[in-house]
Amino acid sequence: MDYTQFTIEKLRSMLDQKEISVAELTQGYLDRITKYDGTLQSYITVTPERAMADAAAAQKKIDSGNAGVLCGIPLAIKDNICTDGIRTTCASKMLEDFVPPYNATVMEKLAAQDIVLLGKTSMDEFAMGGSTQTSAFAKTRNPYRTDCVPGGSSGGSAASVAASLAAAAIGSDTGGSIRQPAAFCGVTGLKPTYGRVSRYGLVAFASSLDQIGPIAKNAKDCAWLLGAIAGYDPHDGTVSKRAVDDYTAKIGKDIKGLRIALPKEFYADGIDAEVRNAAMKAAETYQAMGAELVSCSMSSLKYAVAAYYLIASAEASSNLSRYDGIKYGHRSKIGDTFQELICNSRSEGFGDEVKRRILLGNYALSSGYYDAYYGKALALRQRISAEYAHIFESCDVILTPTTPSVAYRVDENITDPVKMYQADICTVTVNIASLPAISTPCGYDASGMPIGMSIVGKQFDEATILQVADTYEQQFTPIAPTL
Repeated sequence: MDYTQFTIEKLRSMLDQKEISVAELTQGYLDRITKYDGTLQSYITVTPERAMADAAAAQKKIDSGNAGVLCGIPLAIKDNICTDGIRTTCASKMLEDFVPPYNATVMEKLAAQDIVLLGKTSMDEFAMGGSTQTSAFAKTRNPYRTDCVPGGSSGGSAASVAASLAAAAIGSDTGGSIRQPAAFCGVTGLKPTYGRVSRYGLVAFASSLDQIGPIAKNAKDCAWLLGAIAGYDPHDGTVSKRAVDDYTAKIGKDIKGLRIALPKEFYADGIDAEVRNAAMKAAETYQAMGAELVSCSMSSLKYAVAAYYLIASAEASSNLSRYDGIKYGHRSKIGDTFQELICNSRSEGFGDEVKRRILLGNYALSSGYYDAYYGKALALRQRISAEYAHIFESCDVILTPTTPSVAYRVDENITDPVKMYQADICTVTVNIASLPAISTPCGYDASGMPIGMSIVGKQFDEATILQVADTYEQQFTPIAPTL
């Protein structure tokens, strides 16, 4: 029996009933990584020694009867989350040799749950991209078709879960970087409310948009993971002091009477017909279960991508200014002056996409252009938030496609940045408005590639979107990739 195909819930039962040991389970995942990851490239760093040591410690907890819900569960961690003593590269040559001397708060919380760390997953460089092809070390492929991208920036995390190279994974989401790869890889990904999970130890891309979240095989597994990593942290001034909910509390409950909003702009031209039809079919399934569908409009959507990239790039240009080869990051061996050293260090350390966004951000923040670009983007942020608030006055959740299309080939879109940016149209508004959203599979196109739908909720109402996602998953039969 291949235990690696099971959900966390099933593995928890098997471990507690002693049907399998943590060491056996962990070795099963390590064997699959050895067998398949040479092709998929979902990991940058695999940690077999650490994994087996974690497995031994977790087994002792299980044997003593003190196991928590994630005890002994093998997880993968995105490579922009600091792990004490384990290389954390952000998939960039700039941080190729960086070994953090501390854990991110998320890692501390997971360690307290006695998880097994399998390794660090690949991503777009500094989380900038939607394909995981900007990684300097591992250009991840989609498990359903290896000539297609897995999405990004958390493409390695999503691919590892889809291919059962980890029971679940942790990613980060700045403009869709958990939900989009989850949709492309046929798994479930949750972006929590901004401030629900500490960002301490997450290498910053855009500080007002970044949020850590889980990727798993289903919504219930995501609920367990969120419960483990959420909560107040004195190291992060933006994290909420709000009590952590029981995110499994609503799972399994009837959704009769639930009001689901369908903003017409998310189903308009630009969304592939198969994707639109799959999302609408899911909406009709909810309606058959007793939910009420509500048509609405979100007129600011047409400005969302422009606003997002101005805000994100402006914040990125500030956050990445520390990497100069002197204070932080790769240091060039060429340069006779201070200025030359910094220029060469950044030229050698950063990839093209990171350079592009730094330039855009600095331009938008420069004298004479701040009000024309960045100031207007901030005004649009308020308008988008207000439109969401208006929809939630009469509705409980919003249902949209997660992406305009299924995963594309690795040789498509890569040389067209604007086309790549436009593909984020369905996801970026959630980060702009600091809302929670979950993507879960709702179908497959004619070639068998996964289609995802996104369920958006009110701030700090993750329990409801997890309930809604789980309700659909109970009647949906996923198709695993054939490796």
